[in-house]
Amino acid sequence: MRNLKSNIFVIALLFACFSLQGQAVVNTPRRSPRAQFSQTFGITKVSIDYGAPKVKVGNNDRTGKIWGQQVPYGFQKITFAGKGEIPWRAGADENTTITFSTDVKVEGKPLAAGTYGFHIALHEDNKATLIFSNNSSSWGSFWYNEAEDALRVKVDMEDAEFQNVLNYSAIELDGLYTKLALSWEKKRIPFSVEANTLQIVENSLKEELRGQSGFGWLGKFQAAQYLVRFNHNIPLAEQWINESIATNKNYQNLQLKSIILFQQQKMEEVMVVLDEASTLADINQLNAMGYTLMQNNLLEKAIEMFELNVKRNPNDANVLNSLGEALVAKGGKSDKKRAIKLFQKSNSLNPAQLVKDSNDKNLADLGAK
Repeated sequence: MRNLKSNIFVIALLFACFSLQGQAVVNTPRRSPRAQFSQTFGITKVSIDYGAPKVKVGNNDRTGKIWGQQVPYGFQKITFAGKGEIPWRAGADENTTITFSTDVKVEGKPLAAGTYGFHIALHEDNKATLIFSNNSSSWGSFWYNEAEDALRVKVDMEDAEFQNVLNYSAIELDGLYTKLALSWEKKRIPFSVEANTLQIVENSLKEELRGQSGFGWLGKFQAAQYLVRFNHNIPLAEQWINESIATNKNYQNLQLKSIILFQQQKMEEVMVVLDEASTLADINQLNAMGYTLMQNNLLEKAIEMFELNVKRNPNDANVLNSLGEALVAKGGKSDKKRAIKLFQKSNSLNPAQLVKDSNDKNLADLGAK
C-alpha cells in the first residue's frame, strides 16, 4: 500500500510537469476569457482586445477588494520579465491592446492611428493615468517600459453600478466624438476620443472619387451632399455637384446645387436652378420643393412650384391641399377665398386621412365648411 501511494504521488508530479511544458494542445475554458469591443464614430473605429476578469469567481467574492488591492495603486516593482515598474494591464492575462483606425485625440491630446498596448496606473485620489504604449505585443504589463510610451493622460474615476465582468463600452457618442469607459466592480474609468472627422471624410472622399465611384453622377452627388450637410468646404461641394450635373443632370443634383447657392446667398442663380430642377421633378419632389421654399421664407416661389404641381396634377388631393396652405400663408383676401375652394375640392377627392384632417382644420380656421 505504501509503495502504491508513493507511485501515485510520483505519477501526479510527472503529470503536473508534463502539463506545464510546451504549447497547449487542447482548448480549455479560460478563467478570464478574451473579449473584444469596438465602436465607430464618423468613420473612425476604435477596437479594444482584453481579458475579462470577474469580481465573483465561484465562491470567491472580491467585491470591495478590486481597486487598490487586486488592482494595486501606482506602479509595481517586479524582479522578473522586464524587471521594471509596471502599471495594470487594463484587463487580464495578455496585453490589452487598443487600435485607432485614424489619427485621434485622447482627452484632447493627439495620438496617431495604430495599435497600442493599453495600461492604467491608479491613484489613491480616485484618478487614473491611462498609458498608450508603442509596445502592443508583449505579454501583460510585465515588459512595460516607460520609454515606449506614445501617450499618457490623466482622468477621473467614477462610481458606477456593480459590474461583475470587466468590460469596455461607449457611454457617449456622436459623429465627431465618443467617450469610452472601462467598467468593473463599482467603478468606471472614462476617457474621451475625438477625431477631425470632417477633414478625414473629405480626404477619404477625394480618394474614393479617384476610383470607380468618380465616373458616375451619384458618387460626386453624395460627396457634395455630405459636405453641405456639415457646411464644410462649400467650394469643393460646389465643384463636385457641378461635375455630377455635367455627368447626368437630374432633380437631385440640381436641387443640391440650389442649396449650395442659397448658402452663398446667390439668390438669382438659386431661382434659375430651381426652375430647371422643377422641369425634372416628380409630383412628390415638386411638392417637397414648395415646402422647402416656404420654410426659407420664399413664399412666392413656393406658390409658383405648388401652382405648377396643380397644373400637372389637377386631381391630386394632397397637391391641392399644399397650394391651399401656401395661399393661407400668403394671407390675402382673394388668396384665402381660393384656398377654401382648393381645400373643398381636395376633400371631394376622397383624400388620405392626414390630408382630410388638414383640409378640415384649414376650412374651420377660415370660417368655411
